[in-house]
Amino acid sequence: PSSSPTEIIPRLYLCDLADAENPHLLASLGITHVFSAMPGFVNIPTHTTHTRIPKPIHRAQIHIEDNPFAELAAHLPSSVAFIREALRDPEANVLVHCVQGISRSASVVCAFLMAFYGWAPAKAVAFVKAKRWIAEPNFGFVAQLHEYEK
Repeated sequence: PSSSPTEIIPRLYLCDLADAENPHLLASLGITHVFSAMPGFVNIPTHTTHTRIPKPIHRAQIHIEDNPFAELAAHLPSSVAFIREALRDPEANVLVHCVQGISRSASVVCAFLMAFYGWAPAKAVAFVKAKRWIAEPNFGFVAQLHEYEK
């Protein structure tokens, strides 16, 4: 769907599975942390290659289907915490992905923006869509963002 990862805020990228599994792309962006919002195996390199001394790439994954009735809300506190912790390091660059970079990963990024900036769900979704036009959290995930806001 998209030609490349989208930088949503400085050092936080949103992309699809193909980009997430591309070691050259991860190296070019200096990715240090990868968050996967999809079931199944994701072939992420174990170490960065953009530094003289390779560093491990930190990973987290939630096994969730792109289905409006999938339970996303329960995963949001730990998902947001992973991103927040990573971004505390000024050298870190975080990549959040799902299969297409449209619904699941966009919803996780929206939850992070809500937690970090105190934004309402509608503002977070509009912000992400303005940066990545294909982003479209499904209606169930948007409802769960409202639940997460409370």
